[in-house]
Amino acid sequence: MSAPALLDRSITDLAGALSRREVSSEEVTRAALARIEATDERLHAFLRVVPERAIASARGSDARRARGEVRSPLDGIPIGLKDIFLTKGVETTCGSRILAGFVPPFDATVVERLETSGAVVMGKLNMDEFAMGSSNENSAFGPCRNPWDLERTPGGSSGGSAASVAARQVFGALGTDTGGSIRQPASLCGVVGLKPTYGRVSRYGVVAFASSLDQVGPIARTVTDAAAMLGVIAGHDPRDQTSSLLPVPDYRAGIEEGARGLRIGVPREWLQGGSEAGVERRVREALAAYEAMGATLVDVELPHSRYGVAAYYLVAPAEASSNLARYDGVRFGLRAPARSLADMYGETRDQGFGAEPKRRIMLGTYALSAGYYDAYYLRAQKVRTLVRRDFDRAFERCDLVAGPVSPTVAFRLGEKVDDPLQMYLADVFTISCNLAALPGLSVPAGLHPESRLPVGLQLVGRPFDEATLLRAARALEREMGPSPAPEAIG
Repeated sequence: MSAPALLDRSITDLAGALSRREVSSEEVTRAALARIEATDERLHAFLRVVPERAIASARGSDARRARGEVRSPLDGIPIGLKDIFLTKGVETTCGSRILAGFVPPFDATVVERLETSGAVVMGKLNMDEFAMGSSNENSAFGPCRNPWDLERTPGGSSGGSAASVAARQVFGALGTDTGGSIRQPASLCGVVGLKPTYGRVSRYGVVAFASSLDQVGPIARTVTDAAAMLGVIAGHDPRDQTSSLLPVPDYRAGIEEGARGLRIGVPREWLQGGSEAGVERRVREALAAYEAMGATLVDVELPHSRYGVAAYYLVAPAEASSNLARYDGVRFGLRAPARSLADMYGETRDQGFGAEPKRRIMLGTYALSAGYYDAYYLRAQKVRTLVRRDFDRAFERCDLVAGPVSPTVAFRLGEKVDDPLQMYLADVFTISCNLAALPGLSVPAGLHPESRLPVGLQLVGRPFDEATLLRAARALEREMGPSPAPEAIG
């Protein structure tokens, strides 16, 4: 089998080929490594590749299969990791110079679960620094590029994860989503991205940005692949106090049941001219496709979603100012030379943090300071409660909510980097899902009629009802077909 044909397969198809001994995991892994070597100088999706570790893991998978042992649907499948997951023996920087040279002594829970499942970890993927950004341009190591157009952003903060999957460098990747950082890059790169319910997946060993908002999830080329990945990483972890005790269902069991009978809520606030005309057109076409498949569209209201961006940019920076205080040059990462301890703190943080983390640390520290806590942070938390109540009321009338992921297709690199407000507004449709701790998914909804760049449809569900999101997304994918491979990267 040729390398291009091999790398274009889904995880589900490849798992079948591996089981039938049509191809070996080592062959697949070497093809993926060759693809990374051939394309990543232009794409810059990877910050570091671990070829020896990957080949050893692939050989272990092949040996197990020879004995008739298969650990999971991911056994022998090359997978990438956003550089926010602690990975034993592999430098983990979170896209920041302040963590340069930091090699964790243990694995994050999700990394443990991937490797226990037999997945082949290929390396660490580019990201906005400490997951703060919507374009991957805040990475201290240079931006990742969109494989559909190398002059455009792949989205962020999990830009490297989405770009590597779309570019056929890996078959799936893990990202994190604090305000849209899985769904938005998945939309801009034409792949599937799932943010599970808060607590569904362990955050142990994940470098923290905003602890009440962060959640780990899969990025894949098909809905079924995303379901397979979620099934491996989901579940209770006693090392994460926010981890849910609810049992993990078989996410692939009902995935082919179709859209008939589903009630899909359409928030008028998300379709009132806030998106590019071409994006809105594709979203409305996807909604019409659901009607044709037997679903019912229901008008719902999310009146407080208009305040989501403002509330988020108080809550998230406030939590970030606390979480990022640990990076002081004492315990790990960068240490700037200085004459005194106080100077060392200041110099390390000045040299180590980029502009966006500094901006958010200052915003968050101000919002938490004496005299301003009630006026800003506490009020934002009250708005967060109202956002969740809006969704609760909507779900009395529907099974899931649908709308745009991003108001635009992938924008050009440099286009918004000097205008933080415009960059923040790129997440206007995704943030509410995080504030309400709900599951959300981005599924390809076709290409923009003019730019021919990917457009994603966002589906938001009830708490811990990822299965319904996956079922609905799979129905649309069957109807429209997954996005083709991007041509710009070759």
